[in-house]
Amino acid sequence: MSAPGFRLTDTVAPRIMVVDGSKVVRKMLEGLLRQQLPDMQFIGCETGDEAKTALQNGAVSLVTTALRLPDMDGLELARYLREHTPQAYIPIIVVSGDVQDRLENRSISDDVTDYFDKSLGFSALAAFIKGYVAPESEPGGEVLYIEDSRVVAVATRRMLEKHGLSVIHCTGVEDAIAHLETMKAQGRIPGPDVVLTDVYLKGDLTGKDLLYSIRNEFGYSKGLLPALVMTGDANPANQTDLLRVGANDLVQKPIEERLLVTKLLFQLRVGRLLRLKLAK
Repeated sequence: MSAPGFRLTDTVAPRIMVVDGSKVVRKMLEGLLRQQLPDMQFIGCETGDEAKTALQNGAVSLVTTALRLPDMDGLELARYLREHTPQAYIPIIVVSGDVQDRLENRSISDDVTDYFDKSLGFSALAAFIKGYVAPESEPGGEVLYIEDSRVVAVATRRMLEKHGLSVIHCTGVEDAIAHLETMKAQGRIPGPDVVLTDVYLKGDLTGKDLLYSIRNEFGYSKGLLPALVMTGDANPANQTDLLRVGANDLVQKPIEERLLVTKLLFQLRVGRLLRLKLAK
């Protein structure tokens, strides 16, 4: 985890680079970002080579790139940025229409911080970027958190509460399922806004069993109740299995605070958006 003093709101005016072969896409995203981040500096690049040149003119806060650029692959650009940029770690977001397939196939390079599914729309992408660089406020919400180590649970709970989230902590899958059943009986469907779980837990059931129960026994879709899984297992087949069973996304251990909180808040916001649409 990062330093205790870190908050997503501790920011300065960001410099955001968007690399996309479409001028329309760049202009549209620039307009949406300026609505939310009026003080930002926007750097639009059509090609990977333009992005490489632009980076020589100063550090950037975040880079988004299309997967397919006129002169190279977005993953190739991400690799170049990691190898040739002297500044501190830059979040690199790849925007693609086949995010879920790439997540399930584990074809995600370590050079990439995150993937964004462009089918969610440009407004969601602008909010996602803002979540990384300069959110004005944090949305609040309830997290059902499953972790059997009390030491880890206390530290993570404090971290999440610092970002305005309320936490229901369960030490095992059985307790988490019981909580969801209670919420359902009370008519609070699904209850929490998002689930955060470890994979390996004390008791007979694992995080994978919890995912199966949420998706099949409760019938909650990934949109209705997003689930983020923390795992130290680097085996691509096991990671793929978690995503196919029902995880929205994975966070690799050791946990980095900014990445965990950004992913968690993003899943929370998207889940709320989809629930609102279903309610209409």
